[in-house]
Amino acid sequence: MRTLMSYLITMPAVLAGVVLGMTTSWADDDRFITVASTTSTENSGLFADILPRFTADTGIEVRVIALGTGQAIRVARNGDADVLLVHHTESEEQFVADGFGVERYSVMHNDFVIVGPSSDPAQISEMANASIALARIAEHKAAFASRGDDSGTHKKELSLWQTAKVDPAEASGTWYRETGSGMGATLNAASGMNAYALTDRATWIRFGNKGDLVIHVQGDKRLFNPYGVILVNPAKHPHVKSDDGRRFIDWLVGEPGQRAIARYRIEGQPAFFPTMILD
Repeated sequence: MRTLMSYLITMPAVLAGVVLGMTTSWADDDRFITVASTTSTENSGLFADILPRFTADTGIEVRVIALGTGQAIRVARNGDADVLLVHHTESEEQFVADGFGVERYSVMHNDFVIVGPSSDPAQISEMANASIALARIAEHKAAFASRGDDSGTHKKELSLWQTAKVDPAEASGTWYRETGSGMGATLNAASGMNAYALTDRATWIRFGNKGDLVIHVQGDKRLFNPYGVILVNPAKHPHVKSDDGRRFIDWLVGEPGQRAIARYRIEGQPAFFPTMILD
């Protein structure tokens, strides 16, 4: 059985957040795959809902390392996962181009939203352009909580600041606060500070400590949030469980997995939309 000892030596703080996936009573204890994924797939409750379905269908347990996208990619590059499932297409394609992944498959999507205090000190409510909304937040020096953790959400946020021609790092520690944490912890910080934040919609719907925070900006095409899945290349890491990893990917992008994603709801609302068009 492969362990994560090598990664624990180099990044103990990161892997303190490892979440082991679900099992079924009849699954083979020695038959499992490790999936490096994002905090949003875990925090939203999606994995808790769909992974037992995969295990019931196949007898293969899925153990999840839930991290920000950048950290999840580093885990996969090190060979400490069999499958990578994250949400930053450019980084995913680079992972494959560098020979660490076999092929990227589109799985699902949702979107990002900008939330903030109901008083809306930067006056961004219902703005159609997310980058202009961030520029206005910077102009008003309104509190903004950033994940600051190289996650897919953080990468999206930085791209929006860049389009807005604002360098938030210049304001680090003043109105711009980097938590270095996952989405749930960052939303907790935003709630406590009455600050704005960028979040994926699924985590936002499930987040229970909204306080005075509400959605202000949504619907901009720049806020589209696609997820991809990749088998870690066994040519780079021969210990990768490629057969079972491929079986998971085939299930996920095939009709059983796509229907499971489509069925998942949070408070009656769809959290993710499968790539496959279903009847």
